[in-house]
Amino acid sequence: MAAPREPDASKVEAFMEKALGDLSGAMTTALCAVGDRLGLFKDLAAAGPSRSQDLADRLGLRERYVREWLRGLTASGYLTEPEPGTFALPPEHAPALAYESGPMFLGGVHQMLPGLWQPYEQLVEAFRTGGGVPQAAYPPSVWDGMSRFSGSWFESVMVDDWLSTFPHVVGKLERGSHVADVGCGAGRALIVLAKAFPRSRFTGFDVFPAQVERARANADRAGVADRVSFRILDVAQGLPERYDIVTTFDVIHDAADPRGLLAAIRAAVKDNGDYLMLEVNSRDRPEDNVGPVASLLYGFSVFYCMTTSLADDGAALGTCGLPEETVRALCAEAGFREVTRSPTEDPFNVLYDVRP
Repeated sequence: MAAPREPDASKVEAFMEKALGDLSGAMTTALCAVGDRLGLFKDLAAAGPSRSQDLADRLGLRERYVREWLRGLTASGYLTEPEPGTFALPPEHAPALAYESGPMFLGGVHQMLPGLWQPYEQLVEAFRTGGGVPQAAYPPSVWDGMSRFSGSWFESVMVDDWLSTFPHVVGKLERGSHVADVGCGAGRALIVLAKAFPRSRFTGFDVFPAQVERARANADRAGVADRVSFRILDVAQGLPERYDIVTTFDVIHDAADPRGLLAAIRAAVKDNGDYLMLEVNSRDRPEDNVGPVASLLYGFSVFYCMTTSLADDGAALGTCGLPEETVRALCAEAGFREVTRSPTEDPFNVLYDVRP
């Protein structure tokens, strides 16, 4: 048996630098979650450079906490200190941290992460004994964060940048179609579509009652409840009718039974209809899923996507478990004939038009 190789000292030092950077990043992200929750980023973006007392006074907060928060995020490079005691959010950082409706906004992720870590002990036990963490174990902040993270994408780029790559689908929606959204969550996608295509009707389905209640409330506030409705339903058992268009937005990889769900969707799509599948942008070969985005996606998988599927004895595809090759294979198995990938590029998502 070969003797253990002595580690390369320079590589030890380089990894230590990376590990410390990752720990620093984790703490920075936690500070960002506080800033998002309390409106600190948005206030700095609107008011400009501020002293800690002024920022605290505007938001009704304690100055000592605000000052330490400002110092921590200045140390990390998220904020700047243009003059001693005055702090600023650079305009180049505002799209990620303060501009809720933009496609780069990360506040939803910052809101989600503390909630994803809440059932930590249950997750560790699942590593030892199997099973998983059920959806009911997560706090409402997880669903709200998901809605905000995906909602910025829906509202800023879904219609003009993504759906426009499938003109025949846009034409159907403009003329008037009946659309079903499977795994509708808080309903943000259907609300955007209802505003853009007032001649169409939309029904959202979700197995999670709290999400359906959020979706109904959101539709009421948006003024589209006359053409958007939501129902509690396990779609893997079948949809109540056939539709011109069925959609799923980052749903199939989470499903306990992705094959059964796709078969139910195929049965519900009219023969001349379309199934729009938004899925995670991952590589066909797992070994090619590397780098910061892949690391984030695998973290989501361990802390939510994979474990919630395993909680229902599911397939546990995981966040990166539906690359294009697998999408095509599963859709063909479900009885679909054609899968077209949108040419629009995005580090997180891919949109497919799937046809019978």
